[in-house]
Amino acid sequence: MSLSLTARGFLPSSILSPSPTPKKRTREKRTTDMKDFRELDFEQVLEQLLIPRPTCVLFHVHPDADAIGSAFALAAFLRSVGSPAYCLCADEIPQRLRFLTDGLQDSVLPESLPPSFTDFRVISVDTASPAQMGALYETYGDKVSLMIDHHEMGEPYADHLICPDAAACGEIIFDLLAASGKEVPESCARLLYAAISADTGGFRYSNVTKETHLRAAALVESGIDVAEISHQLFGIKSLAVLRAERLGFEKLRLFEGGKIGIAAISFEDKKFNKLQDEHLSTMVDMVRSVEGVEIAVAIRQPTQERSFRVSMRANIDFDVAAVCATFGGGGHRRAAGATLVAKDTDEAERLVLNAILNSMR
Repeated sequence: MSLSLTARGFLPSSILSPSPTPKKRTREKRTTDMKDFRELDFEQVLEQLLIPRPTCVLFHVHPDADAIGSAFALAAFLRSVGSPAYCLCADEIPQRLRFLTDGLQDSVLPESLPPSFTDFRVISVDTASPAQMGALYETYGDKVSLMIDHHEMGEPYADHLICPDAAACGEIIFDLLAASGKEVPESCARLLYAAISADTGGFRYSNVTKETHLRAAALVESGIDVAEISHQLFGIKSLAVLRAERLGFEKLRLFEGGKIGIAAISFEDKKFNKLQDEHLSTMVDMVRSVEGVEIAVAIRQPTQERSFRVSMRANIDFDVAAVCATFGGGGHRRAAGATLVAKDTDEAERLVLNAILNSMR
């Protein structure tokens, strides 16, 4: 079964005029050996998408619902217009988000790609820089022909459509599919609603616009089960996640009179508490929920190596993306991330705290 974005209550052309206008990032990172890539508009991207050709849709490591929903919706659409498509990621889909992909694709790891799937193009979604491809970069980095993203900070690595005003990459995919004039697989509505809902915190964050709500309303009109999607995204926590949040509260330290909250979890902490990285995905939101905290930070050590992953959120108008950029990371003004090198969690915490304080001055 398929649905028509125009016939089933989706945005009319007067509203659809893609509101997240493609534009250059205000804080774009460029490397000296980087090629010049074209900035594309919606029409140019659609022209490419409608060319039938086997396609791999790549999305970022530590995938979230926006990356997953955007990639799988785009892949479903491509298949519907004659392009065989597979979704690829360096990391497997987290258990808590597999409800989105059940029955669509068993695995997103590159080894799951059928040997017969050759001569394909590569399109990336929600992946702001080569580093976010993780282990896929070595094999697929120079094969990406089209990059679709919404992050304010990043490093273009292909011809691109970048809409920093979009609250979620799912909004951009929505506009592309709606503007195509084609019938769209029914699964796309559920995937895109989850993508948009997740990246806006259930439509609670400052990145939400009137157009965000209009797109969501159009997706609801298609008949998706909003309650089920919202429950899966926000209403369920495994025992492991609850253990991780308890550990986060135990590790939480407050600075600047409680305005800055940092929870740092070492590899040994994870091992002792039998936790995986995916169980720590809500920790930054836990820190953010503490009364009085204006800037929330979660730090985790993925392996025994001296590398730490930092997630940062702001409850005030503070540019955490600029802070993360000092470590080579980026993201959005109020939600960003980075990877840094430190000898232990104490040093990682000091580095992040000093970067925040320097940015405040």
